[in-house]
Amino acid sequence: MIEAALFDLGGVLLASPFEAIEQYELERGLPPGTVRRINSADPDGNAWARLERGEIDMATFAALFEAEARSHGVEVGAFDVLALLFGDVRPEMVTAVKRLREAGLRVGIVSNTTSPLPRSGAVGELLARFDVVVESFVVGLRKPDPEIYRLALRKLGVAADATVFLDDLGVNLKAARALGIQTIKVTDPGVALRQLADLTGVDVLS
Repeated sequence: MIEAALFDLGGVLLASPFEAIEQYELERGLPPGTVRRINSADPDGNAWARLERGEIDMATFAALFEAEARSHGVEVGAFDVLALLFGDVRPEMVTAVKRLREAGLRVGIVSNTTSPLPRSGAVGELLARFDVVVESFVVGLRKPDPEIYRLALRKLGVAADATVFLDDLGVNLKAARALGIQTIKVTDPGVALRQLADLTGVDVLS
C-alpha cells in the first residue's frame, strides 16, 4: 500500500527545462544536445554536479562550466543555462498533490538544485504544498546517489516499498527502484498521472 509520493521538480512538477535548453542551443547555433554532453562528462565530478551538491559557489561554477564547454569546442554561458532551469508550474501536478494529501498520503520533493529553492512566487507556493523538500544543494547529496532517497524517506517517515517516486530521468528512477521504491517515469504528464492513480488508488486527475 502506497503511503507517500516523492516528486522531482524540473520536468515533473515544472515544465521540463530541456525544451528551453534545446531552444537556447538552436538560437546560438550550437549542436543539439551540447549542454547534456558537457554535463554527462565526468557526471559526478563536473562543475554542474559540484554545484548541485553545494560544493562550489556560482562564480567558481561559471568558470569551470565554461571551461568544460570550451573543452568540447563550444562557448556556452553558464548563467544563460542556469536561467533556463525553472519552467512553468504544471497545474495538473498541483491538483494531483492536493488529491494525494486529501487522501492522507505524505508528499515530498527530491530535486537536484543549483541553489536554495525560492520560498516566494510560484515556486514558493508550490513548495508549501509538500511535507518534505529535499534539495541537493542544501543537503550535499544529489540524485542518483541512494543516500538522497534514504534521507527523503527518513524525513517522510515511510518505508521504501510504501513510496512512489516520479522523475523524468531514467538514471534517477533506477537508483530509487534499487532501494525498493516504486517508480514512474514522467514523459507525458497525463500518462504518468494515470499510473500514479493506479498505484495509489487515489483519483489524482480531477
